[in-house]
Amino acid sequence: MINNISIFCGSATGNNSAYRDLTAHLGKLLAERNKKVIFGGGKVGLMGVLADSVLENGGEVVGVIPEFLVHKEIAHEKSQLIVVKTMQERKQKILEIADAFIALPGGFGTIDELFEMLTLLQLGRHSKSIGILNINNYFNNLILFLETMVKEQFLKEKYFKMIINTDDPVNLLNQMENFKPPVLEKWFR
Repeated sequence: MINNISIFCGSATGNNSAYRDLTAHLGKLLAERNKKVIFGGGKVGLMGVLADSVLENGGEVVGVIPEFLVHKEIAHEKSQLIVVKTMQERKQKILEIADAFIALPGGFGTIDELFEMLTLLQLGRHSKSIGILNINNYFNNLILFLETMVKEQFLKEKYFKMIINTDDPVNLLNQMENFKPPVLEKWFR
């Protein structure tokens, strides 16, 4: 059962209104489904759009933010905030409290968080679903790169297939609810 969903997304909104629009739509859907949203704690970019949408639709948001970012005055004041010391502590806290993870468009931080959760799933450190909301085909080149990893035998296909990738938020949430983690290699158990 997924109650708390962590959303990794950008501190910018991008150059296409589809990023803002679908992020706001996802926030509304999560509020309607009574999912608590765990996010990076910022009021800027897609983080702010997401948090505002969830709150405007009666949902609950929890921001996990390092103290050095609070001091830069980018914290989303209307969210419940958990302040940690470092970016590494932020990822650990999110891993502890989230039941699932979704990546929206973003930069280095978003990709770092996505790949850390994928790596930990592959290694059996958690069994939570991980989705990509592929707004405006943002992640297509990343998916192609992952397919190259499989083709060149640096990534097993079953680990590639553990990523739920769609541009439809309803489909994404439904698939995440039905996620079954891959059977791990014997040395990961």
